[in-house]
Amino acid sequence: MKRLLFLLSFVILLALAGCGGSEVNLDEEFSMKLEVGELDGVNQDKQTFTSSKHEGKFWLANFIFTNCETVCPPMTANMARVQREMKEAGIEVPIVSFSIDPEKDTPEALKEYGDLYEADYQAWDFVTGYDQETIERFANVSFMVPASKEEGSDQYMHSTSIFLVDKEGFVRESYSGLDVPLEEIKEDLEKVTD
Repeated sequence: MKRLLFLLSFVILLALAGCGGSEVNLDEEFSMKLEVGELDGVNQDKQTFTSSKHEGKFWLANFIFTNCETVCPPMTANMARVQREMKEAGIEVPIVSFSIDPEKDTPEALKEYGDLYEADYQAWDFVTGYDQETIERFANVSFMVPASKEEGSDQYMHSTSIFLVDKEGFVRESYSGLDVPLEEIKEDLEKVTD
């Protein structure tokens, strides 16, 4: 009888432990875990930015440059759509667009660029203020994506992905920035945001 009571108590404790919190196991839910290194810069309003700014929150990131002739305009339009749709769904998610052409992309240029897409700067930083080598290394190491100037051109090779970064500063997922899976992003954010 004592053994039966002990087993019953154990089963009840396990059941209660399972009901306690809805903490998501990020390693099981997501396909990636890349640590985002430190990066300091300034945003479109000349305010200091650091890559740890959103510590304690999930956030979205991508890489762009303002005189891009190919993928950046649709990517930025899509990110603006993500921002609007998440806001309508009641999901607050900061967005960071890192410039990979810091020489040309001054805060003023980034502000003008963001204005074209009606970016909500309350939750979207366009970041510059570092040197070319620093942003290339940051993209290569922290996000495992290319970022380099095309030989003999003013254009850059870079990722077209949108990245989901977790509260502790790890890249957890990447999504197409050109054919954006809005529902998937929304579902992933609903899983992890309060």
